Amino acid sequence: MSTMWQGCLADTDYFEMLSRGGNDYGIWVTTPPGYDTATTKAPVVYVLDGNWAVGQTAPLIVTQADPMQPIQPYVQVSVGYAGEEAEHWSRLRNRDLVPPGEPIAQEFVDAVEMGVETGRMTREQADAYLAELRDTRADAFLSFLTAELHPRIQRAYGTATSGHGLFGYSYGGLFSLYAWLNGGTLFESIGAGSPGVIGEESQIFAQLRELGDSLPAAKLHVTVNEQELLGELPVYQSLAQNTATLLHRLSARDGAVTSAVLRETHVTGLQASFLSYLRTCRASET
Repeated sequence: MSTMWQGCLADTDYFEMLSRGGNDYGIWVTTPPGYDTATTKAPVVYVLDGNWAVGQTAPLIVTQADPMQPIQPYVQVSVGYAGEEAEHWSRLRNRDLVPPGEPIAQEFVDAVEMGVETGRMTREQADAYLAELRDTRADAFLSFLTAELHPRIQRAYGTATSGHGLFGYSYGGLFSLYAWLNGGTLFESIGAGSPGVIGEESQIFAQLRELGDSLPAAKLHVTVNEQELLGELPVYQSLAQNTATLLHRLSARDGAVTSAVLRETHVTGLQASFLSYLRTCRASET
């Protein structure tokens, strides 16, 4: 990492990795200050949407030294897109973070069209954005995280063998729910911030039905934002309503599920949601 970026993101390395599926990813690895694998082997927290999220979440690594509310040691691995693809991260995430077969809710299409009407995106950009939702591959991306990236991180950074976490926001939160419901053994805690469960026919509800009365063993922490609940944008209203429905259904079962309503908008809620996840799922016991 260049001197300039090292100053902004202390103790952060960057590398690029080509997946077996042919996708190029940018990886930021942030270690705790003074991290020494000879004396400490910390677990990993994977953070999605690295191109957007790393600048807001990686600096919170200092919470591990907070004397008032210390967080258990962790190595943060932020996963985004590299090279020319980095410019198009906002649409490529649709391909990777959305479960296969996820319906495209009309409220979401309307929100994209409003972006065209208000000049926030061109017609070409909007069409490309929606096109990525027609062949979504959260299953392939989950396999990349667990079977390709994680072994490399373990080898290079001498991380712990257990205690790992996953955090995603918006469609990243949808992916977090998808990973949690798949019941893999890598992640012991998962944060889902404002998860993009836009429609009532979401694959998340289908997955939940398939589980029956059981729930995955991993801790799950879900956040939504006050302005999603109370604001006037239908896409965020649907997100909040469906997240509330999901939480109601989960509360009827025996599982380690927590939730919080944050005083943020959808855009400003990322960092607050990540901090809520750290405080709820990774607080130090000492």
